[in-house]
Amino acid sequence: MSLTPEQKKQFRTLGHNLNPIVMVAGNGLTENIQLEVDRALEDHELIKVKFAVGDRDVKKAMIRDLCSIVEATLVQEIGNIALLYRASQSPNPKLSNLLR
Repeated sequence: MSLTPEQKKQFRTLGHNLNPIVMVAGNGLTENIQLEVDRALEDHELIKVKFAVGDRDVKKAMIRDLCSIVEATLVQEIGNIALLYRASQSPNPKLSNLLR
């Protein structure tokens, strides 16, 4: 899914105050991490994921792989933090970062 520049700007603004929900360490994208990111995206729609990986190329590959696995869109990547978005099937106004 492609986002318009206006949507990306809005999501970056909303994501500025968010804290990372999931941390990915050097042992890669395990099944548990994938499930947790998938659950978090379903609940919150817009999340931050922190990557504690030393190599920049490995980190970019992991972000790209994670986005394709959980079918999310990369909104922004700054340093070790990636801001991911995926629209929820039935968003909960109390949990969604977009509806609060």
